Amino acid sequence: MRHTLTLKDACPVLKTADIISGKWTLLVLRDLAEGINRFSALERSLEGISPKTLSERLKALERAGIITRKSYAEVPPRVEYTLTARGLDLIPLVDHMRDYGSKWLMDDESASDNGAGRTKRDG
Repeated sequence: MRHTLTLKDACPVLKTADIISGKWTLLVLRDLAEGINRFSALERSLEGISPKTLSERLKALERAGIITRKSYAEVPPRVEYTLTARGLDLIPLVDHMRDYGSKWLMDDESASDNGAGRTKRDG
């Protein structure tokens, strides 16, 4: 039986995009990189995300090996999420996207060609 590779199987860019392309996923990564690691804190930080969507994104990232989930036997139960080495390697990509957006996609005067005036938390 002959196996043929699809473009998605052969292209690392498409494989990476498959992991990070879900709505909210990049923002979840951004917040985890900044030390926000509890479900409720992520939910507060990501204004407008539903608990179901956040849960789905976290599960998908865990399946992809991007984050780990640690449960603590406490009352009330506590769960923390952290980036794995794979996840940490995605953070420069998130940073570059923030820089690009600040430089080229912002309409107001705060987005100059050098990105001055933005904070780490922007986008």
